[in-house]
Amino acid sequence: MKKGKIRPLVICIFKYKDSILVAEGYDSVNESYYYRPIGGGIEFGEWSSDALIREIREEINTEIDNLEYIDTIENIFTYNGEIGHEIVVVYNAAFVDDTFYKTSSFEGEEDDGTIFKLIWVPVRDFQRGKFKLVPEKLLKVIKDFM
Repeated sequence: MKKGKIRPLVICIFKYKDSILVAEGYDSVNESYYYRPIGGGIEFGEWSSDALIREIREEINTEIDNLEYIDTIENIFTYNGEIGHEIVVVYNAAFVDDTFYKTSSFEGEEDDGTIFKLIWVPVRDFQRGKFKLVPEKLLKVIKDFM
């Protein structure tokens, strides 16, 4: 997160039955967990769909297909005590390798080597407030989409 800059970001809603795939994150200031679909930054001159394909390759070393644009969300938030601002392009896609749908959790890796946990979470757990889904407006987009 760069202070005072708007970050272009792309994420993907991978669906399996009544669940979506999310990465677990932690805000050390609020001491709380949050969950977000995987994706990453869009580089200058890069289409959001190409950025998504690249990010999935980099983070979990796999291919995706059937990309479908869903929506764009503006997200202003606080993370670790700092204000962030993102423009988030949201896609739906499918894994080419269907083994990703057959495991309840697995790990991904950020470009800095940080390992993160990915899990399938039923959408109703976000709707009931059991887990916090970010960006905040994403739950409405998912509800309309699913």
